[in-house]
This record gives sequence, structure tokens and C-alpha cells, in this order.
Amino acid sequence: MSVFDTLIAEIAEIRPVRHVGRISAMQAATVTARGLSMRARLGDRVRIADSIGGEILAMGRDGAEILPEADLEGLAIGDPVEHLGRNTIAPDASWIGRIVDPYGEPLDGRPLPRGPSPRALRSAPPPPARRKRLGGRLSTGLDAFNTLLPLVRGQRIGLFAGSGVGKTMLLGQFARGIEADVVVLALVGERGRELRDFTEGVLGPEGLARSVVVSATSDQSPLARRRAALTAMAVAEHFRDLGQHVLLLCDSVTRFAEAHREIALAAGEAPSLRGFPPSTAHQIMALSERAGPGVDGQGDITAVFTVLVAGSDMDEPVADILRGVLDGHVVLERAIAERGRFPAIDLMRSVSRSLPDAATPGENAHISEARRLIGAWERAEMMVQAGLYAQGSDPLTDRAIRLWPKLDAFLAGADAASAVDSFKRLKQVLDG
Repeated sequence: MSVFDTLIAEIAEIRPVRHVGRISAMQAATVTARGLSMRARLGDRVRIADSIGGEILAMGRDGAEILPEADLEGLAIGDPVEHLGRNTIAPDASWIGRIVDPYGEPLDGRPLPRGPSPRALRSAPPPPARRKRLGGRLSTGLDAFNTLLPLVRGQRIGLFAGSGVGKTMLLGQFARGIEADVVVLALVGERGRELRDFTEGVLGPEGLARSVVVSATSDQSPLARRRAALTAMAVAEHFRDLGQHVLLLCDSVTRFAEAHREIALAAGEAPSLRGFPPSTAHQIMALSERAGPGVDGQGDITAVFTVLVAGSDMDEPVADILRGVLDGHVVLERAIAERGRFPAIDLMRSVSRSLPDAATPGENAHISEARRLIGAWERAEMMVQAGLYAQGSDPLTDRAIRLWPKLDAFLAGADAASAVDSFKRLKQVLDG
């Protein structure tokens, strides 16, 4: 892209004519504006009183219902409401290595050029009948994900964890270690102080150099928090359409769903399942379906979506919806983290749907054997600790007890050069 393309893109954003309405009513969380009905459409952006952004939620004879992005304090009847147009984003290759907000504005204090082709925040996934199949196995730098829970190109997995179980550190390891041309990170509703900690400490200069970070902090409006995930997906689709392999890390879908709940309730949608409106399921599934393999001639989006599960409740609405549409799920267990093993993967509750195709017959045999041994240990653990298990009662349990320390250490391995090396180490562990 030349400097003239950037200039043309900036000039295209200049609006010689402004369409302005006026505030006619205000409720607790929304504003009604008259005078925009002939121009505005659902989902369009507006600017209230020259300072507050907003989005049109509903339209009727009484005017357009708008959800502002800030408090209504100080607004008055008759204040201007400017129509800004459709919700779009214009990503560009120069965004790699940068931190942006959900509206494509830089957060790192440096100018950020606009791409030449705006993209809609919401778009259809590739046609299902034309999408490529899942690709080859990816090296992750982590023994567990190189072997027992393989990740392949174009796969979408969920990372289910409570707070403080090592989810953020694992995302950083993925961002640094997984093979990809571009990494796109969506930090949805994170604490403000954690953005710099994550980009400088967890992600690091090496990870940031190939990443686009889209951030909306917890104090921002639900519109901004929901938009952060949509913007990150649109950025990932931009690079996918250029034929590149994109790693999308979305943290977290739970906060995306909570932001949508606030917006939907303000628009008048009734809550149903545990307070979430019926449209939540469609929002989550529509977001996840946009990731995955592209069509011939396109790249792929390999995606990791995190879900915050309180008390390891895998049946709560967001976790249940997302688990049903993904290609695998990984559960991080607090008890494992508390005894000092990271990543704190609960292997028996985790699954990769890329298996058995992602491994050779010999590798699948090692995976099955390791799972049997870990399962046998978990069934016998309480008896062993209580001194109730008699050696020789069961050959499989005896072997599991003997190999468990090495298997546990293997699951914590974080310096794997390749999947081949990880399988060699797993074989050595199984051979005793």
C-alpha cells in the first residue's frame, strides 16, 4: 500500500454534508433522536452533542433509539445528534505491532494509517460448502498441545477457566509460540492496568512484533466491549483474505456476551436463560463461525476463544453455547494450578476434535495410552493418598502410579521445539 492509498482513504472519510438530528427524549440508558429517520439505519453510529458516541438500537415513528457510549449527564433536549454512518473498520498491514481500540484508533500514542478498504464489523463466514478442510498440525511450543491436545491450522478451540488459573499466561505462550503469519488479540473488558502488563510482560516484544492488539477495558461502554471482539474478527478476516494464516486469540467470549446482554436489555429484549437474552446464542455462534478455514485462495483463521467459568461450571450458558460449535475445548482446573503445575490443564475434561486425523496411528496409540494412565491415576488418587490402595491390585493402576510424576511433568513442558520432539518425550515417559 502506497502513501497515496493512505491519503485517499483519509480523504474518503471526509464528509462534506453532515446529517444532524435532535434529542427529543432521554431515558435511564438510551436517547431518542428525531430527524435521522430518512438517513439512519439500525446499527449505524452517531455522535451526540459533538462528544459522545452512540449506536442506533431501534427506529420508529417517534425517532431513533440510541445507546450512548458514555453517561447521559449534561445532555439536554434539543442537543444535536450527528449521523456518522455504518459501523466499519479499515485495517491495514501497518497495524501489525500496534495496539488499537475497537474503533481503529491507536492506543500507543503513534499515528495509525487507515486501510484503503473499509470492512463491515459483521460479515458472513465463508460459504460452508466451499471452505477448506482443517489443515496440518501446528507447533505450539507446549508439549501438551503438541501431543495430547493437538491444534491444527483453521481449528477453533475454547479455553475454559476461572479467574487466576493461568489463562492469560497460556494465551501469551500461544501468541509467541504458535506458527502463524499474523496474531490478532482481542482483549475484551480487561482491567486497564493489565494492558501494558500483557503486551510488555506476557506477550513481549517478539510476540507484539507480529500482532495486532485490540483492547476495550472494563470501564468502557458495552458497545465498545462488544465491538472489540467484532473488530478483532474483522482484522483477522482482512489478513485471511490476503492469503495469510491468522491466529486469533479472543479473551474473553464471556465478557463479549455480557456486553451484548447489556445492549440487548437496553434495546428491550427480554432476558431468558440466567439473565442472557435469546439473541446471545446467535451472537456467539456467528462470531465463532467467522473463524476457521477460508475458501481456496484465502488463508485461515486459527482461533482460541477463552470463557470465564465460575466454579468450573461448564454448563453455564456461554460455556455451553460455545462448546457446542467449536473444534475442541481445553479446561484449566484451579486445583491443578494451586499445586503449581502450569498450564493447569485438566486433560480428562479436555478434547481436541482434530484427532485422530492430526496424528499418525503410532502417535494416536501413545495419546490413548497416556489418557488411560492419567484416567487410572485420577480414579485411584484418593485411595493412594489415603494409603488404601494395595500394590498389585491392578496392573494399569500400578503403572499409572509409577509414571504419574513423569506424566505430570510432561504436561507442564513449555520448551518443545516441535511436535515430533514432544512425541519423542511422551514415548520416553510411557516407556518408563
